[in-house]
Amino acid sequence: MADASAARTKAVFEFKSATLPLIAVILKTADLDVLADALEVQLADSPDFFEQEPVVIDLSQLQDEAQATEIDFPALRSLLARHQTQPIAVRGGNDVQNAAARAAGLSLAAMPVAPSPRPAAPPAEPRSEAPQIVREVPVPAGGTLVIDKPLRSGQQVYARGGDVIVTAVVSFGAEVIADGNVHVYAPLRGKAIAGARGDTEARIFTTCMEAQLVAIAGIYRTSEVALPAELASKPVQIVLDGKKLVMNAIL
Repeated sequence: MADASAARTKAVFEFKSATLPLIAVILKTADLDVLADALEVQLADSPDFFEQEPVVIDLSQLQDEAQATEIDFPALRSLLARHQTQPIAVRGGNDVQNAAARAAGLSLAAMPVAPSPRPAAPPAEPRSEAPQIVREVPVPAGGTLVIDKPLRSGQQVYARGGDVIVTAVVSFGAEVIADGNVHVYAPLRGKAIAGARGDTEARIFTTCMEAQLVAIAGIYRTSEVALPAELASKPVQIVLDGKKLVMNAIL
């Protein structure tokens, strides 16, 4: 009987390690009023930009501040949740901050540790595990922003006032936004948002359609809706027809 019970237990669930794309919110002030104002300005044009994405609160840059131990984590969670994010953990805090974070229902995450370089190897370029965020890149009227490097998970590019062209892969969790058109001449696996300020004539082009989300002038479609076989991983043009996104193969 014990063997049968163990077999049933194994069939019911299974523990496995998982690697998930997460955004780190790196706090540079413990003043939540200042933070609230900054978030309002930063996300004014895209209030639903994050779509309930999980985030890690990084406190590493607060350790020299006198007020660093006075963080109201319930209020901070509420503030971040208002901007469509879901705080799940903190990292880089001191003992007092960590205790307060756990009391507020947050987990503790370890800070990334860079591996020690091998003695015979040349020094590696410094890297940070925190997502790079590139926002609100102004372009001349009618101009185009060109990105020729891969966009990793957590990276965001916003071409204000024009189009954006990306010639490298847009990874899952990365985001490309433009007030005009979005062109991705590589696999599009993250999010592409065209017509961010309401331009219904904006379009999205990609040579390999595998997007997590596409949107034009606020009308969006996610990867939860399966792509037709003739469009999946194929060159695609996306346009807005009324209140509906239309995807057409590029022949």
